[in-house]
Amino acid sequence: MAVIFLWIGINAFGSSRISSNYHVKAFCNNPLEKEKKIALTFDDGPSEFTLEVLELLKKYNAKASFFCIGKNIEKHPEIVKQIIAQGHLVGNHSYSHSRFFDFYNAGQIQEEIEKTDALLEKLTSKKINFFRPPYGVTTPSIRRALKLTGHKTIGWNIRSLDGGTKNQELILNRITKRVSPGGIVLLHDTGEHSVLVLEQFLQFLQQNNYQVVSVEELLNLNAYEIAHG
Repeated sequence: MAVIFLWIGINAFGSSRISSNYHVKAFCNNPLEKEKKIALTFDDGPSEFTLEVLELLKKYNAKASFFCIGKNIEKHPEIVKQIIAQGHLVGNHSYSHSRFFDFYNAGQIQEEIEKTDALLEKLTSKKINFFRPPYGVTTPSIRRALKLTGHKTIGWNIRSLDGGTKNQELILNRITKRVSPGGIVLLHDTGEHSVLVLEQFLQFLQQNNYQVVSVEELLNLNAYEIAHG
């Protein structure tokens, strides 16, 4: 019985922690990066707050990566066009972002990913290569679906927790003290508090001579693909 509980515990921990690579290989940072480069990623948009995020990124000459939910792309296609026009990266964050997503079978997951890809590819000429699972949870079904869709999974190593608290000081302190070269920051473009934290964080990065780049550039995934076929 103890062995069963231990297995359940290990499985739950590995599934809920994207950096564990338990079910899926996820790119969560670039440990080889020595220059002061960092990636900002935004989940759950597009929303009306995405426009404010875009203004700030433009002001501080920063390039970010937006992991978009399919049903929100349908509501705000013009905002996605603006993200792309300003030179930011767009990635797939499922169609529904259902709280039951990690209980879906591989076929349902593949369907959600492909539906969201289709929506994004109507708005950009580029193929969508990057996926971030809802809540950062991975499962064997997600692994099987990704094997068929060919997406690379993008995680993070600096989590702001701005989805769970609106305390700006707490969020800002949490992310600033974790900043290091090659890091990937998780924020959301769905709330006013996140926008206010973002401006302070961009100021901090500027003062500390950090360059903000897309996850594709930070992880040097083109070189990765050449090296690994």
